[in-house]
Amino acid sequence: MRITTTGTWMLIAYGVGMGTMATAQQDPRVTQRFYEKLGEGEYITAYTLTNSNGVSATVLDYGAILVNLLTPDRDGKLADINLACANYESYAKESPYFGAIVGRYGNRIALGKFTLDKEEYTLAINNGPNHLHGGIKGFDKVIWEAVDEADSESASVTFSYVSVDGEEGYPGTLTCSVSYTLNNEDELIFDYTATTDKATPVNLTQHSYWNLAGHDAGEILGHELTLNASHYTPVDDTLIPTGEIASVSGTPFDFTTSETIGARIGQIEGGYDHNFVLDSQDGSLALAALVKDPSSGRIMEIFTTEPGIQFYTAGGMDGSFAGKDGVVYQQFGGFCLETQHYPDSPNQPKFPSCILRPGETYRQTTMHKFSVDKVSEE
Repeated sequence: MRITTTGTWMLIAYGVGMGTMATAQQDPRVTQRFYEKLGEGEYITAYTLTNSNGVSATVLDYGAILVNLLTPDRDGKLADINLACANYESYAKESPYFGAIVGRYGNRIALGKFTLDKEEYTLAINNGPNHLHGGIKGFDKVIWEAVDEADSESASVTFSYVSVDGEEGYPGTLTCSVSYTLNNEDELIFDYTATTDKATPVNLTQHSYWNLAGHDAGEILGHELTLNASHYTPVDDTLIPTGEIASVSGTPFDFTTSETIGARIGQIEGGYDHNFVLDSQDGSLALAALVKDPSSGRIMEIFTTEPGIQFYTAGGMDGSFAGKDGVVYQQFGGFCLETQHYPDSPNQPKFPSCILRPGETYRQTTMHKFSVDKVSEE
């Protein structure tokens, strides 16, 4: 039997202290809480998904933003491993897309222009000379409709949004949804769908910043990363792909075997902010990345149906941004692994197509699986 808590607010604790132990719970559940008031009769609601192991994820209906994820370390102690803003105002005005669903097109489009079916479209320029993550008011800055449910195996919330024809310059009315599901295998699954009434580029992704030692633990340079990506897309000085698909062999981009994030980061100005071409290109759910934090033992595996993954090491954070719990996030204080189509695909005919047409359905699945290495490396 499935149950739903939609329409009922239940007050819950927003965070869990570093010393709290993961304990067995009842069946997975969804609880809701008031997050913040926007205006007369307009509220942001937080949905917390909790599985039978005590792992939990909290997501807002504003931007479908993941605001925390609590997982145990090798000693069973819970910590929040997801960087986030302190409040709505920060998300609306200064967030570097912490935890959000970004779209209509995640990543960059060169000079904010593309041509589709012989018609040129102009988008907002909001990242140097380029368009980034859907524009001035992308999917990260809108209220999504939400429906949640739970059963004995998992808890989920599904967010839906209709992006009207011409919004942020994009053609067609796009009807889209993303479901967050947390199951008893400690897997957090993102399922996306979208349809359109006019041809349009679509590239949705989840933009969480992770620190497996805890969101307040400092640099992630000691995390160990493996990417199932033998190639990457080199970029120009504005981070737009040149069109080349290059081998990672012999470069600082080679994570085909496990390497610490910081081992070669000094060879790349500002750190990593690059798209990797995944070895699996057939649309099946395949392992794309594995990250391990030796200090806590936490492991995160990422599986996806997408052809690419953007690896970003938060080089733009300069120590001036105060996030949740008053934590000031420093450079390299988190990392992103955004599953997606390649940057600037609307202008790159050799890249996998990101164009959705009427009668078609955009589908994407990405799964984060969390586990623990019980053996300390200290």
